[in-house]
Amino acid sequence: MSSASVIEMVGVAAAAADSKGGEDLVALDVSQPLPLVDAFLLVSGNSERNVAAIADAVEESMLEAGHKRLRREGRTESRWVLLDFGDLVVHVFHEQERVYYGLERLWKDCPVIPIEPAVVTSTPGDVVS
Repeated sequence: MSSASVIEMVGVAAAAADSKGGEDLVALDVSQPLPLVDAFLLVSGNSERNVAAIADAVEESMLEAGHKRLRREGRTESRWVLLDFGDLVVHVFHEQERVYYGLERLWKDCPVIPIEPAVVTSTPGDVVS
């Protein structure tokens, strides 16, 4: 199972994605099949602009929480943006790309990491206890 720091990273990224209208958030523990990554966070956006805004918000929130981005791919087209934070890789998809590539199907044997509802439903300015 993923460590507490990875669960915290997922929470930070998920809250940022949710704040920009990210949908269908799914976190997967991929630590068994992938030795260099612990978790994937999959997020859908409803337009290229929305995908870009979600990716930017995730990157900003992760940096504020002390997690440096190692790599970013796909920002130019904003159809599938990959943000690599080392232990966590965030995939922000346009809805059509998410269905087409079907990462959930590819990683269906991996455990799901619960995303705290209080984190996902909070908005900027809310106090989360």
